[in-house]
Amino acid sequence: MKILKFGAIWCVSCIVMKPVWEEIERELPELATEYFDYDERPEIIKQWNIGDEIPVFIFLDKEGREFARKKGQISKQELIEFIKENLSR
Repeated sequence: MKILKFGAIWCVSCIVMKPVWEEIERELPELATEYFDYDERPEIIKQWNIGDEIPVFIFLDKEGREFARKKGQISKQELIEFIKENLSR
């Protein structure tokens, strides 16, 4: 599984989610993540059809296909449960 994270420095929800993801990434070092800034990577934003609502977290399977997408502020517990349920994808 790989997770694409989309956010911006001006986005309050993105700022809230940043330390949550940092904790998750420390606890699950096998998890691959990549962050894209909304303002700095417009081609990637368009490619993944992000729209105006951020933060967005896209979950990819082993073949790089999207299987889930979550938006906004999400609790650490909810994210960890979702990740652990789908880690083998």
